[in-house]
Amino acid sequence: MGNVLAAGQQVSPAAFPSPQITAPGPDGNPASQHGQPPSAKPTVESSSATPDVKNEDKNGVNLGTFEELHKKCKDVMPVNFEGAKLLVNKGLSNHFQISHTISMSSMQPSGYRFGATYVGTKQYSPTEAFPILIGDIDPSGDLNANIIHRPLPNLQCKIAAQIHKSKFVAQQLTTDYKGKDFTASATLGNIDVINESGVIVAHYLQRVASRLDIGAEWAYQFGQAVPGGQIGVLSVGGRYSGDKFVASAQVGGAGLHACYWHKGNEQVQVGVELETNFRLNESVATIGYQIDLPKANLLFRGMLDSNLMVGAVMEKRLQPLPFTFALSAMMNHQKHSTRVGAGLILG
Repeated sequence: MGNVLAAGQQVSPAAFPSPQITAPGPDGNPASQHGQPPSAKPTVESSSATPDVKNEDKNGVNLGTFEELHKKCKDVMPVNFEGAKLLVNKGLSNHFQISHTISMSSMQPSGYRFGATYVGTKQYSPTEAFPILIGDIDPSGDLNANIIHRPLPNLQCKIAAQIHKSKFVAQQLTTDYKGKDFTASATLGNIDVINESGVIVAHYLQRVASRLDIGAEWAYQFGQAVPGGQIGVLSVGGRYSGDKFVASAQVGGAGLHACYWHKGNEQVQVGVELETNFRLNESVATIGYQIDLPKANLLFRGMLDSNLMVGAVMEKRLQPLPFTFALSAMMNHQKHSTRVGAGLILG
């Protein structure tokens, strides 16, 4: 519920995120950063490399936000894409970078997109600087734009918007405040004062013990299209973090979401996810794994769910060249359908 735009109209056909610029270090040169894998989430926020607010407790564990309860498990799952993708990144300076994306797919519009990323000079750490401006546009004028700024060390604001056919189709404003042992967040999505419609989401996450976090989410939607004119949903959740595992759960009137992540060793990670919808009486269980082979410059993610859906993504860094090659495949045994994709990232 926290990502309002993800539930709205999907406009961007880009299968890879816009490139992330590493904040310049104290010497003025970019800090070293491990290459990021391609993503297939075609939302406004998926094209942004949103940095986390560095607010660690005495144990060095970042509290994060409420909607990041299941992040460890989610990161293990593969993000599949379909068709052919080509992404070319070009850094023009320590603060400015452009990208060119060409995609060919039968599932979403194919074509070309131009992207740009700017990182400001207000620096909080060797790898973080603000403000951050990210955007991409296609030849028809469809635009995705993001502005991320941290006016105070503990306060971060994010503004995202989508323009399709010269009209604003989605807008979102998110504010995160991180205290010493808590995080409070508020999101406004698609607020329309004239038509009296929109979505409001509030999060709160509190650290009650060194390894235990508990929080709540309240989502409120209003408008003429909503039955009764308005609806509110309250859910609570928690997360327990061990040395090599994280168990998290969220339950509300709509359903249950539980995850378990385990790190076997430096190369292998496993995640299990259960999603239950009380209204539809449906449940889906998913198991995913990640294998990282640094010596081979290879990263592999795979998943299998209870609907007999199998997916996998392989990413190969072609060093010493600045290239990353990606292969994706997904098979639905119930529908007897298969989707495959291949991508190449330059730079």
